[in-house]
Amino acid sequence: MNLPAPQVVPLFAIPFGVVTVPGGEAVNPQLAALFSARSAVTDPTAFARRTPTMVQGRDDLLDWPEDPVRRLLGGMLAGVSSVVASINEITVEQFSTLRIEARAWYTVVRPDGCVPTTQYANTSWLGVYCVGAPALSPTRFDSGVLRLHESRLGTMFPDATNTQVVMPYRPGHSSWRPVPGQMAVFPAWITHEVALLRAAGELTLVSIRVRYVGPEQTGVRWW
Repeated sequence: MNLPAPQVVPLFAIPFGVVTVPGGEAVNPQLAALFSARSAVTDPTAFARRTPTMVQGRDDLLDWPEDPVRRLLGGMLAGVSSVVASINEITVEQFSTLRIEARAWYTVVRPDGCVPTTQYANTSWLGVYCVGAPALSPTRFDSGVLRLHESRLGTMFPDATNTQVVMPYRPGHSSWRPVPGQMAVFPAWITHEVALLRAAGELTLVSIRVRYVGPEQTGVRWW
């Protein structure tokens, strides 16, 4: 019996955008020098997390007065909004009425360092911008990549039929290699990490948490 071709469509799609931030590469050297200097301070209150192989600043970067920081964060907010607007049904006029709330911080990952797995509550979107990255590792293809963890099929029974399915249905983590001047944008609830950096040099990132509040929206607590 000849069966008609089935109709198969992807469900539960997760958006992932890559944005080139205008002017980013021009300010990257200044940002790298600034973050390197801040990473050397001895006051422990200046950091959210600090180890010999990774330094993460507090999420107060939007309060910094330095011009390179202000220019970058303005471009990052515009880039996040461009991704969000491109997948949204609300009009340009409606989008312009939304109030943006955000927090941002820098991270410097050194050789053999990483950013442990995390996700963010009370946040809609996360942008991760690359200020600087070392040369590729000759031995580890996943050195320093931003890895987004697969969670859709965690409870599905594995058998011979679901290990070789085609994209976008194939289970597995997804990776993005940070490129100076580019920013990844994705939902902030996705568990993600920066894999171990197995290369000489430092990986410098700026992350920004973003949410949008409508003019009639109430009950949104400050984080």
